[in-house]
Amino acid sequence: MSIDLPRAFSAVYTWLRGLSPFVVLLALLGAALVLSAGFGAVSIPPLEVIRILAARLPLFHGDASWSSTAETILIQIRLPRILLVALTGAALGGSGAAYQGLFRNPLADPYLIGIAAGAGLGAIVAMALQWPLTLGGLAIVPLSAFVAALLTTALVYAIARVGKTTPLSTLILAGVAVGSFASAVSTFLMLRAHNELRRAVAWLLGGYALGGWLPVLVLTPYVLAGVSLLAALGRPINVLQFGEEQAQQMGLNVERLKLVLVVLASLVTAAAVSFSGLIGFVGLVAPHTSRLLWGPDYRRLIPLSALSGSIGLLLADLLARTLIAPQEIPLGVITALIGVPFFLWLLRGAKRQAFW
Repeated sequence: MSIDLPRAFSAVYTWLRGLSPFVVLLALLGAALVLSAGFGAVSIPPLEVIRILAARLPLFHGDASWSSTAETILIQIRLPRILLVALTGAALGGSGAAYQGLFRNPLADPYLIGIAAGAGLGAIVAMALQWPLTLGGLAIVPLSAFVAALLTTALVYAIARVGKTTPLSTLILAGVAVGSFASAVSTFLMLRAHNELRRAVAWLLGGYALGGWLPVLVLTPYVLAGVSLLAALGRPINVLQFGEEQAQQMGLNVERLKLVLVVLASLVTAAAVSFSGLIGFVGLVAPHTSRLLWGPDYRRLIPLSALSGSIGLLLADLLARTLIAPQEIPLGVITALIGVPFFLWLLRGAKRQAFW
């Protein structure tokens, strides 16, 4: 019995559009979290994962029929990692949608104005100079990456500023120039620091070397507050799509909106990449997928892109941990291998539709 794949995909697409997008994505996110928590070097059945997590709730009164080893692996090792992955995906997806709205360009992503290059330079400087591993209880590599990413964004914005305005084309060009310079310095430092070369390359390709709950606790307020504020700016971003001149005539303070969007999206992105390394295509594919399925209204698109980014990155991380286990593939490699063909498929399937 043959299956008509185009018709099957069309039926699934129609069914998804008929449901509340938040219900669909929250259900998929829950399933992705359970699957990611269960699979690994030591497999934990999905129902057992749910029972172990439910046991942490105050109203749970069931018997603990699972092993203490499984509980330790889940709570102390896997759960912090997958939550960090989910937060990173949400940060990249939400900020990617905001950048696409700001630049009115479907090719914009969270790394457009040099954040990735700046974060990479900060991390590599910390590795090359062999600074202490921690400073005041915080890991020095993520802290250096975060500070360098913010300084890079501030420098790019200052260079692009012309009088009291910030032309978007100038902002992009300044980001490309500063990002190229930071990448060149990073390459030079990597060539000079032979002992740290492997560690630096692993970080640049996306990796979660840090364990424990501290990174999750540090990143959570940045992502939740940042994505929420970006979503609250959805209506002004919608107005901005008519063009800067018309948006100003409609009463929108365009320059202030640009500044707020750059600050918020850059802060969220910098916080995410400081712990995860440089992971590509999430901030590009997640907004496109959400826009294709549920429309271009940024009041919904930004939170939907954040949820889509979390789901996509969780599944990519699952593949990275299991494809050649016990070895692990850098997460950035997986997102590129999956993201490129998926993005090309989206373009091919929607090239005749005006969904942007």
